[in-house]
Amino acid sequence: MTGSPPSPAETVEALVRRQLATALGGRRGMLEAAGPTLVFTAIWLTTKDLRLALTASAGLAVGLLLLRLVQRSTTQFVFNALFGIGLGWLFVQLAARSGGSEEEQALAFFLPGLIWSTVYSLGIAVSCVTRWPLIGFMLGNVTGDPTGWRKDPQVVTLCTRLTWVLGMPGIVGVLLQGPVWLAGWSGTVSAEAAVVALSALRYGLGWPLRLSALGLMGWLLGRNHTPLAVDRTAEA
Repeated sequence: MTGSPPSPAETVEALVRRQLATALGGRRGMLEAAGPTLVFTAIWLTTKDLRLALTASAGLAVGLLLLRLVQRSTTQFVFNALFGIGLGWLFVQLAARSGGSEEEQALAFFLPGLIWSTVYSLGIAVSCVTRWPLIGFMLGNVTGDPTGWRKDPQVVTLCTRLTWVLGMPGIVGVLLQGPVWLAGWSGTVSAEAAVVALSALRYGLGWPLRLSALGLMGWLLGRNHTPLAVDRTAEA
Protein backbone atom coordinates (compact mmCIF):
# COMPACT_ATOMS: atom_id res chain seq x y z
CA MET A 1 0.00 0.00 0.00
CA THR A 2 1.43 3.30 -1.00
CA GLY A 3 1.37 6.11 1.51
CA SER A 4 -0.63 9.27 0.92
CA PRO A 5 1.24 12.36 -0.27
CA PRO A 6 2.86 14.31 2.55
CA SER A 7 0.72 17.11 3.89
CA PRO A 8 1.98 20.70 3.43
CA ALA A 9 3.08 20.84 7.06
CA GLU A 10 5.30 17.79 6.57
CA THR A 11 7.20 18.90 3.49
CA VAL A 12 10.45 20.72 2.87
CA GLU A 13 8.64 22.92 0.33
CA ALA A 14 6.15 24.22 2.91
CA LEU A 15 8.90 24.97 5.41
CA VAL A 16 11.04 26.80 2.84
CA ARG A 17 7.99 28.83 1.73
CA ARG A 18 7.52 30.11 5.26
CA GLN A 19 11.22 30.91 5.63
CA LEU A 20 11.36 32.78 2.32
CA ALA A 21 8.30 34.84 3.21
CA THR A 22 10.06 35.91 6.40
CA ALA A 23 13.46 36.50 4.77
CA LEU A 24 12.19 38.56 1.80
CA GLY A 25 9.65 40.65 3.71
CA GLY A 26 6.96 40.49 1.06
CA ARG A 27 5.95 43.48 -1.06
CA ARG A 28 6.34 45.93 1.78
CA GLY A 29 9.89 44.80 2.51
CA MET A 30 10.83 45.12 -1.16
CA LEU A 31 9.34 48.62 -1.38
CA GLU A 32 11.11 49.71 1.80
CA ALA A 33 14.41 48.46 0.41
CA ALA A 34 13.97 50.16 -2.97
CA GLY A 35 12.15 53.40 -2.09
CA PRO A 36 15.06 55.47 -0.76
CA THR A 37 17.27 54.72 -3.77
CA LEU A 38 14.44 55.57 -6.17
CA VAL A 39 13.93 58.88 -4.36
CA PHE A 40 17.67 59.62 -4.53
CA THR A 41 17.72 58.96 -8.29
CA ALA A 42 14.59 60.98 -9.06
CA ILE A 43 15.66 64.03 -7.06
CA TRP A 44 19.24 64.06 -8.31
CA LEU A 45 18.19 63.70 -11.96
CA THR A 46 15.66 66.54 -11.69
CA THR A 47 17.62 68.96 -9.48
CA LYS A 48 21.27 67.89 -9.77
CA ASP A 49 21.44 68.68 -6.03
CA LEU A 50 23.34 65.77 -4.51
CA ARG A 51 22.92 66.90 -0.90
CA LEU A 52 19.16 67.25 -1.35
CA ALA A 53 18.92 63.81 -2.97
CA LEU A 54 20.87 62.17 -0.15
CA THR A 55 18.88 63.97 2.54
CA ALA A 56 15.54 63.08 0.96
CA SER A 57 16.44 59.41 0.60
CA ALA A 58 17.62 59.24 4.21
CA GLY A 59 14.51 61.12 5.34
CA LEU A 60 12.24 58.63 3.61
CA ALA A 61 14.04 55.72 5.24
CA VAL A 62 13.73 57.33 8.67
CA GLY A 63 10.03 57.96 8.06
CA LEU A 64 9.50 54.33 7.12
CA LEU A 65 11.39 53.29 10.25
CA LEU A 66 9.18 55.46 12.47
CA LEU A 67 6.09 53.97 10.85
CA ARG A 68 7.35 50.48 11.59
CA LEU A 69 8.07 51.43 15.19
CA VAL A 70 4.58 52.91 15.63
CA GLN A 71 3.07 49.74 14.19
CA ARG A 72 5.40 47.59 16.30
CA SER A 73 6.37 45.51 13.29
CA THR A 74 9.76 44.30 12.11
CA THR A 75 12.27 47.04 11.27
CA GLN A 76 14.74 44.71 9.52
CA PHE A 77 14.11 45.88 5.96
CA VAL A 78 14.09 49.59 6.83
CA PHE A 79 17.39 49.18 8.66
CA ASN A 80 18.75 47.43 5.55
CA ALA A 81 17.76 50.49 3.52
CA LEU A 82 19.31 52.87 6.06
CA PHE A 83 22.52 50.84 6.05
CA GLY A 84 22.62 51.01 2.25
CA ILE A 85 22.09 54.77 2.29
CA GLY A 86 24.83 55.14 4.89
CA LEU A 87 27.27 53.19 2.74
CA GLY A 88 26.23 55.17 -0.34
CA TRP A 89 26.80 58.42 1.53
CA LEU A 90 30.24 57.22 2.62
CA PHE A 91 31.22 56.38 -0.97
CA VAL A 92 29.94 59.79 -2.11
CA GLN A 93 32.19 61.46 0.45
CA LEU A 94 35.16 59.35 -0.64
CA ALA A 95 34.55 60.34 -4.26
CA ALA A 96 34.33 64.00 -3.27
CA ARG A 97 37.58 63.86 -1.33
CA SER A 98 39.34 62.31 -4.30
CA GLY A 99 38.27 65.24 -6.47
CA GLY A 100 35.35 63.59 -8.25
CA SER A 101 32.73 65.78 -9.88
CA GLU A 102 29.18 65.86 -8.52
CA GLU A 103 28.12 63.52 -11.33
CA GLU A 104 30.86 61.08 -10.34
CA GLN A 105 29.80 61.38 -6.71
CA ALA A 106 26.23 60.48 -7.68
CA LEU A 107 27.56 57.46 -9.53
CA ALA A 108 29.58 56.47 -6.46
CA PHE A 109 26.30 56.21 -4.51
CA PHE A 110 25.45 53.08 -6.50
CA LEU A 111 28.82 51.37 -5.99
CA PRO A 112 28.17 49.72 -2.58
CA GLY A 113 25.03 48.04 -3.89
CA LEU A 114 26.89 46.77 -6.92
CA ILE A 115 29.74 45.42 -4.76
CA TRP A 116 27.29 43.69 -2.43
CA SER A 117 25.38 42.16 -5.36
CA THR A 118 28.63 40.87 -6.84
CA VAL A 119 29.74 39.25 -3.58
CA TYR A 120 26.26 37.82 -2.98
CA SER A 121 26.03 36.43 -6.52
CA LEU A 122 29.44 34.78 -6.23
CA GLY A 123 28.39 33.28 -2.91
CA ILE A 124 25.19 31.92 -4.45
CA ALA A 125 27.06 30.37 -7.36
CA VAL A 126 29.75 28.80 -5.17
CA SER A 127 27.18 27.40 -2.74
CA CYS A 128 25.25 25.74 -5.58
CA VAL A 129 28.28 24.36 -7.40
CA THR A 130 29.63 22.84 -4.21
CA ARG A 131 26.20 21.41 -3.30
CA TRP A 132 25.96 23.50 -0.13
CA PRO A 133 23.11 25.77 -1.30
CA LEU A 134 22.17 28.80 0.76
CA ILE A 135 18.52 27.79 1.15
CA GLY A 136 19.64 24.53 2.72
CA PHE A 137 21.06 26.50 5.65
CA MET A 138 17.74 28.35 5.97
CA LEU A 139 16.11 24.95 6.28
CA GLY A 140 18.69 23.74 8.79
CA ASN A 141 18.18 26.85 10.89
CA VAL A 142 14.53 25.88 11.39
CA THR A 143 15.00 22.15 11.92
CA GLY A 144 17.79 22.73 14.47
CA ASP A 145 20.33 20.66 12.53
CA PRO A 146 22.40 23.06 10.37
CA THR A 147 23.68 20.34 8.01
CA GLY A 148 21.18 17.51 8.50
CA TRP A 149 19.40 18.38 5.25
CA ARG A 150 22.46 17.18 3.29
CA LYS A 151 21.71 13.57 4.24
CA ASP A 152 18.81 13.50 1.76
CA PRO A 153 19.83 13.96 -1.93
CA GLN A 154 16.27 15.06 -2.79
CA VAL A 155 16.47 17.92 -0.33
CA VAL A 156 19.92 18.95 -1.58
CA THR A 157 18.67 18.98 -5.18
CA LEU A 158 15.56 20.99 -4.29
CA CYS A 159 17.54 23.54 -2.25
CA THR A 160 20.12 23.87 -5.03
CA ARG A 161 17.44 24.61 -7.62
CA LEU A 162 15.74 27.13 -5.35
CA THR A 163 19.04 28.85 -4.56
CA TRP A 164 19.89 29.19 -8.27
CA VAL A 165 16.45 30.68 -8.94
CA LEU A 166 16.72 33.03 -5.95
CA GLY A 167 20.17 34.22 -7.00
CA MET A 168 19.63 34.52 -10.76
CA PRO A 169 18.14 38.08 -10.72
CA GLY A 170 21.19 39.31 -8.80
CA ILE A 171 23.60 37.51 -11.13
CA VAL A 172 21.90 38.99 -14.20
CA GLY A 173 21.87 42.41 -12.53
CA VAL A 174 25.61 42.34 -11.88
CA LEU A 175 26.38 41.24 -15.43
CA LEU A 176 24.33 44.13 -16.83
CA GLN A 177 24.97 46.87 -14.27
CA GLY A 178 28.70 46.32 -13.84
CA PRO A 179 29.65 47.40 -17.38
CA VAL A 180 27.27 50.38 -17.19
CA TRP A 181 28.83 51.61 -13.95
CA LEU A 182 32.35 51.19 -15.32
CA ALA A 183 31.39 53.02 -18.51
CA GLY A 184 30.01 55.94 -16.49
CA TRP A 185 33.03 56.08 -14.19
CA SER A 186 35.52 55.93 -17.04
CA GLY A 187 33.70 58.61 -19.02
CA THR A 188 32.75 56.35 -21.92
CA VAL A 189 29.17 57.49 -21.26
CA SER A 190 28.02 60.43 -19.16
CA ALA A 191 27.54 59.86 -15.44
CA GLU A 192 23.95 61.09 -15.79
CA ALA A 193 23.19 58.48 -18.46
CA ALA A 194 24.85 55.81 -16.34
CA VAL A 195 22.72 56.74 -13.28
CA VAL A 196 19.54 56.55 -15.35
CA ALA A 197 20.58 53.20 -16.82
CA LEU A 198 21.55 51.78 -13.43
CA SER A 199 18.20 52.77 -11.94
CA ALA A 200 16.33 51.33 -14.91
CA LEU A 201 18.25 48.06 -14.70
CA ARG A 202 17.99 47.79 -10.92
CA TYR A 203 14.25 48.42 -10.71
CA GLY A 204 12.79 48.45 -14.22
CA LEU A 205 14.38 45.09 -14.99
CA GLY A 206 15.39 43.92 -11.51
CA TRP A 207 11.91 43.87 -10.01
CA PRO A 208 10.30 41.89 -12.87
CA LEU A 209 13.18 39.42 -12.65
CA ARG A 210 12.72 39.08 -8.88
CA LEU A 211 8.96 38.65 -9.22
CA SER A 212 9.49 36.05 -11.94
CA ALA A 213 12.01 34.24 -9.76
CA LEU A 214 9.59 34.26 -6.83
CA GLY A 215 6.86 32.93 -9.12
CA LEU A 216 9.09 30.10 -10.28
CA MET A 217 10.07 29.33 -6.71
CA GLY A 218 6.40 29.33 -5.77
CA TRP A 219 5.73 26.79 -8.50
CA LEU A 220 8.60 24.60 -7.35
CA LEU A 221 7.50 24.90 -3.73
CA GLY A 222 3.81 24.37 -4.50
CA ARG A 223 4.26 20.73 -5.41
CA ASN A 224 4.98 19.53 -1.83
CA HIS A 225 6.92 16.49 -2.98
CA THR A 226 9.78 16.27 -0.51
CA PRO A 227 9.05 14.92 2.99
CA LEU A 228 10.60 16.94 5.79
CA ALA A 229 11.56 13.74 7.61
CA VAL A 230 11.82 10.30 6.03
CA ASP A 231 10.76 7.33 8.15
CA ARG A 232 13.21 4.69 6.97
CA THR A 233 11.87 2.05 9.39
CA ALA A 234 8.57 1.97 7.52
CA GLU A 235 10.02 0.17 4.53
CA ALA A 236 8.63 -3.33 4.04
